[in-house]
Order: sequence, then structure tokens, then C-alpha cells
Amino acid sequence: MGRQIWKPGTLVYPLPAVLVTCSDGTNENIFTVAWTGTICSDPAMTYISVRKERFSYDIIKRSGRFCINLTTEDLAYATDYCGVKSGRNENKFEKLNLKVTRSEKFNIPILKKSPVVIECEVVEIKELGSHDMFIAKVCNVEVDDKYINESGRFEMEKCKLIAYNHGHYYKLGDMIGKFGYSVQKKK
Repeated sequence: MGRQIWKPGTLVYPLPAVLVTCSDGTNENIFTVAWTGTICSDPAMTYISVRKERFSYDIIKRSGRFCINLTTEDLAYATDYCGVKSGRNENKFEKLNLKVTRSEKFNIPILKKSPVVIECEVVEIKELGSHDMFIAKVCNVEVDDKYINESGRFEMEKCKLIAYNHGHYYKLGDMIGKFGYSVQKKK
């Protein structure tokens, strides 16, 4: 059994499939992003990479702000829909009957069904090619208190998060370890 050589491509999978919400005071939109992640923990920073032709690109560029709404099994249909339909042509919040509230810091629509919402302020736009990367400082994190247990721990594993894997959406599976388990002393 051998290995094949392919042309350069983006095969770092799975990825979080998130719904990004944005507003510039005039226009508001929701769209799906899979090119996202953590880039620094102190200060807390993240990014989204967006094609220039996307409707939300200019909204975020003008406002300098966006919110990352983590997606769940219940939001899978909306996640796919918001990735293939444009906010130029329809109001996806209304079309999908998405219940929203407003973010704490930036007054951006956020999804009530999202267990975690991350409010972000753009600090740099890096032109890359097919996508531009919006590098952002995390300014606020809102979590649904129904996932906080009696001891105050946020139980993210109960959120039923989904991931994007090479053209498909998947629910996350069972835990197979925790950070540091490979070097943990045996009891």
C-alpha cells in the first residue's frame, strides 16, 4: 500500500461549521463559515476567512465587528442553508425563522439556539487570495446557561456541536481522552 501525491489543497479537517452574524447599522446578515479558529489565547483572538464577493464581507469590513455562533445538530439545516444562499437576495433570519437576540457589546443579531456566541472586533484584514482573513480580538463570550452544571462548569459536550468535514456535516462523537491524559500519573 502506497501514498498518493496530490496538488496543494485544504484538507485540514474536520472544522467547526459556524454561523457568523454581522451588522453595519443598515444591513444585517447571517452566513456560514468553516475557515475559522483560535489563533491566540492571551489575548483571546480568532479569525474568519471570507470571500470578497460574499454579502457579509463588506458589512464586516465597514463595521469591524462580527459574532461567531457555534452550531448544533438542531442548527445543521440552517448552517447549510446560510452557506449556499446569499443575504443579498433574502433575509435568512426570516426565511429560516431563526430566533435572535442582540449581542451584549456590539448590538449584532445572535442566535438564541447557539450555545456559545463569540463577539469579535476586527484588528486586521489579511488579503490571502480566494479569501481574506479577518483577524479579530474576542471582546465577549456569551454561553447558554442551560449547559452550566451545578458546580458552574460549562458542559460543552452536551451542546451537540457539529463539524464540517470535506463537504459534509457531522455530529461530534464520544470523548476519547482529555488534555494531558497521555502523561497523567496512574491512580
